[in-house]
Amino acid sequence: MRLLHMVCLALLSTLSTSALSAVFTFTAIPDENESQLRTRFEKVALYLEKELGVEVKYVPVKSYSAAVTAFRNNQVQLAWFGGLSGVQARRLVPGSSAVAQGNEDQFFKSYFIAHKSADLIPSDSFPNLNGLTFTFGSKSSTSGRLMPQFFIERNLGKKSEDVFTRIGFSGDHSRTITQVQAGAYQVGAVNYKVWETAVENGTVDLEKVNVIWQSPAYPDYQWTVREGVDKKFGAGFKAKIEAALLGMKDPDLLKSFPRHSFVPAENADYEPIESVAKAIGLID
Repeated sequence: MRLLHMVCLALLSTLSTSALSAVFTFTAIPDENESQLRTRFEKVALYLEKELGVEVKYVPVKSYSAAVTAFRNNQVQLAWFGGLSGVQARRLVPGSSAVAQGNEDQFFKSYFIAHKSADLIPSDSFPNLNGLTFTFGSKSSTSGRLMPQFFIERNLGKKSEDVFTRIGFSGDHSRTITQVQAGAYQVGAVNYKVWETAVENGTVDLEKVNVIWQSPAYPDYQWTVREGVDKKFGAGFKAKIEAALLGMKDPDLLKSFPRHSFVPAENADYEPIESVAKAIGLID
């Protein structure tokens, strides 16, 4: 009996040590340039490490699809996803949960921006984009592709490829701004937060490019936790993650997103995104 007791204690000690030594990893969709993302999320890693009591590592990726793949393969247990990439990831890993979103993410928007050569003026009405060139962001972006495509096709009554003479995919919002400002494309669609930050930082030449239309609001970015974190890191770990994200109050850290605060989220919040993605054929 004494031997069995000692074995049980040793097993519990091993499990506890294993949980403590496990590295908690997270990633984020690369929606802006890499240096900005690394600066932001290395700060997040330090914050989470302090709050969660385990080693935390940020894993950068090169594309939206790579972020989803890393989540699917359990290379990361947490991800800062856009609306569409979050839907894709949770479909691939049942039991995973959206747990937090920026307060602004409940009412997100896309901006359509145009080079001065397009001769388009800002309007509340959807612009006539027929015969122009257009760039989306990443193919898996919610604010840079999914919702803009939906609004284009709903308002103009035809497929995007039948509207434009040429369509591009810049890869991220920062590059969309750069390409439209340079005149490589006449019009593009961007995340409104990235645009406003770029304007605030003085990296946009408003003599060359400006906002011509703002979309209606829709749900977008969120933190999604992978199924199984309690098993790997100990009972209640998922709740600790959620509490840490919702408790993020450092003004500098929040500004880097940029968000005013984080609020609770759940999978059902993103059902409208899934419905739109199915409607335009981006997911089955």
